[in-house]
Amino acid sequence: MKTATTFGILAAAAGVRAGVLPDCTKPPLSLNKICDQTASPRARAEALVTAMTVEEKLANLVSKAAGVPRLGFPAYNWWSEALHGVAGAPGIRFDAPFDYATSFPMPLLMAAAFDDELIEKIGVVIGNESRAFGNNDRSGIDYWTPDVNPYRDPRWGRGSETPGEDVLVIKRYTKHLLRGLEGTTKQRRIIATCKHYVGYDLESWQGVTRHDFDARITPQELAEYYMQPFQQCVRDSRVGSIMCSYNRVNGVPACANDYLLNTIMREHWNWTDSNNYITSDCEAVADVSLNHKYAPDLAAGTAMCFNNGMDLSCEYEGSSDIPGAWNSGALNETIVDRALVRLFQGLVHGGYFDGADAEYAHLGREHVDTPYARQLALQSAIDGVVLLKNDRDTLPLPLKKGSKVAMIGFWADDGPKLKGIYSGPSPFIHTPVWAARQAGYEVAVAPGPILQNAAAPDNWTEAALAAAKKSDYILYFGGIDTNAVNEGVDRLTVSWPEAQLVLINKLAALRKPLVVIQLGDQLDNTPLLKLSGVRSILWANWPGQDGGPALISLINGTHAPAGRLPVTQYPANYTSIVPMTDMNLRPNPSTGNPGRTYKWYPYAVQPFGYGLHYTSFEARFDRPRPVGKGKKQVILRASIQDLLSGCSNTYKDTCPLPSVEVQVTNVGRKHTSDYVALVFVTSTPGPKPHPLKSLATYGRLRGIKPGRTERAKLEWTVASLARHDEKGNSVLYPGKYTLVLDVSGKDEVEIELTGKAELLDLWPEDPNLK
Repeated sequence: MKTATTFGILAAAAGVRAGVLPDCTKPPLSLNKICDQTASPRARAEALVTAMTVEEKLANLVSKAAGVPRLGFPAYNWWSEALHGVAGAPGIRFDAPFDYATSFPMPLLMAAAFDDELIEKIGVVIGNESRAFGNNDRSGIDYWTPDVNPYRDPRWGRGSETPGEDVLVIKRYTKHLLRGLEGTTKQRRIIATCKHYVGYDLESWQGVTRHDFDARITPQELAEYYMQPFQQCVRDSRVGSIMCSYNRVNGVPACANDYLLNTIMREHWNWTDSNNYITSDCEAVADVSLNHKYAPDLAAGTAMCFNNGMDLSCEYEGSSDIPGAWNSGALNETIVDRALVRLFQGLVHGGYFDGADAEYAHLGREHVDTPYARQLALQSAIDGVVLLKNDRDTLPLPLKKGSKVAMIGFWADDGPKLKGIYSGPSPFIHTPVWAARQAGYEVAVAPGPILQNAAAPDNWTEAALAAAKKSDYILYFGGIDTNAVNEGVDRLTVSWPEAQLVLINKLAALRKPLVVIQLGDQLDNTPLLKLSGVRSILWANWPGQDGGPALISLINGTHAPAGRLPVTQYPANYTSIVPMTDMNLRPNPSTGNPGRTYKWYPYAVQPFGYGLHYTSFEARFDRPRPVGKGKKQVILRASIQDLLSGCSNTYKDTCPLPSVEVQVTNVGRKHTSDYVALVFVTSTPGPKPHPLKSLATYGRLRGIKPGRTERAKLEWTVASLARHDEKGNSVLYPGKYTLVLDVSGKDEVEIELTGKAELLDLWPEDPNLK
């Protein structure tokens, strides 16, 4: 058997930089079929693999791939990031003229807009800028984004990387973002990577870390919740790449899990094209033996991952043992070739070898930081901000040039705080103080505490009170920053930091209009909701490069807030009731778990979908005729079999239902405003327990003027009515389903399904659970 040396691989990989484009116009590469644009993508990829020696093959199974200099195939770094804009990563270089890119809000705030069209536009901009970097030797053409793990637990340090807790929102966000990132034509704009597959939502909590955690998940909740975003990525959107996660799932490491990688993804979801590849999370291969103790040593763990479907090992420095796996005989050339063909065919589908003939080869510096991108970054911040309190209609403030405004708090004038994690250099960061001064306000600035407790040395109150006393309005910029939540960092509490509450109470005692603007993830707002001196609360998450102007435009009424919470706001005691390691969503009296997410937990401080406006709206389902008081009109009565018989879709759960029509009237007198229509379904068909409610569809109606009525047709599918049984099967049951409009229940109608229960998806059994 041929052997390979660790030295040979490391030496070949040395000096791998952010991207050198292949040149198919010159030999030796031009002599290989990889450059033949008339050949099939698979044939092109296979030709390159066939020409490689064993050592060359093994040196290209890691993220810092060595390439094949002998063949003119340059080194390639697969690790690029673009969560909410091109970000720092080992595979990316920021240097002139590519020294920055547009920085959008964090995904959680983008999702709070509940606008699929907006998300797709953002995806196009990020995709264009990412490809421009790749076309100009600043990155590869693959990017490890988006993060589609559901935001299950409020303590999770990476929750704001995701679109929130609801799988319908995540799936629609993912669908439209991928359309933007990858494009909808024959070649991919970039190769997107959905991560982290699967059951990944814990960093480090009370001695348990993502590197050793075993996510124990029932088949029912695995199929209906944790897997649904990846089903969208893999089965429905046919994404180019998937990243397997650090953790175990029901005893087996995700990156070595044949059930997850093959049975579900490649067989059940038919993700069989060889241009679709799987990368590990970075150092996850090492975890298989080192932390999960699932393999006896690194070589065995490495072989296990590749043999079970992984195609690329992301590494910092030597976190796999590919030579050892090869030399032991556990990793063979058939498996190696399979992985490389998948990887290289992915590059072919991105036009990587096609030079000027590639569909997206024209993207360059002029497509980075365009006026349109700047406008979209600003709009997405405005659209996502959520108004959580507005006593006495304090907002918008009647500000004009010369208005005296105190701007107090740790991020009032600290630009980097606005961007969140996985950010890269941006053309600018406009803070709230910058925006207020641009508007001509007389601003008094004072710092504030961040995560300190009440006993911490106080070096902020004196300055804060002085600024507030000489001003007419007080804006307090509080919350939490990325020291509290980050990759590798989970929270232990969801309470407001003590020192901030002390300061807020002192500011409230001045009896001036006080608005709290909260940065970061959700906190238990109970103390602020009860405090009459706090007139208004805006949640801003991490609003990105133009977060300051976005907020000032909402505070002064130039724009009106219409965002909705994409997560549940839990009470502070929730963290003492439910361990992060409990993956169960349904309430369980025997363990004390009261339930997770709005579907199963009824005691939210402020619920999923909550959000106030500057105006008042009347909203109802658009019916053909009125009904008597207290009665629910049946808007659809049909046999399940009749509904499905007219649908030829490969997957029954994607079959459309008749659109839900809503009409919304702005009954206020002053403010034009958007309105997010949320339609929930409550039902009793199917297995118990039944969810409190589930989001069935949604849409954002834009620019509704006072006195005007707007209508919308909201699209949805039978998946919104289906339930998953204990085996994970998706079933559409006969019975009555109530549709409820908005969180407050502005209107209700009913659907009646008759006939027999219909199996929509037969979920494969996990042999690890037998």
